[in-house]
Order: sequence, then C-alpha cells, then structure tokens
Amino acid sequence: MQTAEQLRFSAADFLAWEGTQAEKHEFVAGEVFAMTGARQEHVLVSGNIYASLKQRLRGTPCRAYIADMKLRVETADAFFYPDVMVSCHPEDRQAKQYLSHPTLIVEVLSDSTADYDRGGKFVAYRKLESLQEYLIVDIDNRRMECFRRTADHDWLLHDYIGEVDCQLHSLSLSLPLAEIFEDIEAA
Repeated sequence: MQTAEQLRFSAADFLAWEGTQAEKHEFVAGEVFAMTGARQEHVLVSGNIYASLKQRLRGTPCRAYIADMKLRVETADAFFYPDVMVSCHPEDRQAKQYLSHPTLIVEVLSDSTADYDRGGKFVAYRKLESLQEYLIVDIDNRRMECFRRTADHDWLLHDYIGEVDCQLHSLSLSLPLAEIFEDIEAA
C-alpha cells in the first residue's frame, strides 16, 4: 500500500505549485489535499445549479462560477474548490486565480466529503464576511439545506425538500428543486 506524500506549503507556494499540477488540490493551513473525481449525479446537479444561477443572474453584477474556480479564505489560511459559488464583488470580477468575496457557496454532498462540507469547511466559509448563504445539496434525499446569515451573524437553516423552490435571499431569486435535480433518477 502506498501512502500519500505529505506536502506543506505557504499559500503563495501552494498557488505556484498547484499551477504545475494536473489535478486540483485544496489547501488548509499549510496542508494540501488532492481532489478526487465526482460521480455522475454530482456533476449533473452542480451543472444544473450553475446553469440555473447563470441564467437568472444575467444583467446583474453577480457571476456564477463552477468547480474549477478556487476560493481563498484568508482568515482560515485556505483555498477550496466549491462546487458552485456566486460573487457580486467588483474585486472578484477582476480576479485571475481565485475569488475572495462570494455571496453564495454551494457544496453538493458526496459520501467522502459530507462530514467535512457540513463541519470544518463550513467553519472556514463562515469566516468570509461577504458570505450570506451556504447551500448544501443532498442528492440521495433530494434535499437542499440553505444556511442563511442573520443580522446578528448567526446562521439559520432553511430546509427545502420535495416539489418546492429554494429561496436564495442574497441573490433575490429562487431555484426549483425539480430544476436542480433534473436528469437524476429517483432512488
């Protein structure tokens, strides 16, 4: 059995190193983690969300981004690859390597990442002052959990399941769950 090489970098060294790699990696406090491929349903749902957001955000200062765009969470000394994110910030419109000011982050759960997406990754995301909503998509249960930042900087869960629309207050739009789970076979 082979063990993964233990890599430790500064943020700047990570950016330089990752630019030479064929695969994507996330970076947290000096440690590097290889990203694995996703199952078909994960890719379809991420694409559906991206397409729905892109269509609805036309003509606004907001842009939707899909999994290949890095997110920098400087206060957590981390870089992530959210499945989908939206930024309305002018600095992000000029960014080349990574975004820093998302309004919305979407993570589509997989068996290997579900605990981290709900735990440590959400802890890091909450450090982003710009972030207003964090959407966790559970394909197996056809459910969307929308964590919305309150005026008191608490996070309130809004659970969407069934034939409903997921309300994204930060963007003043809604996404029908039927559209999000389009082309996904019922379990």
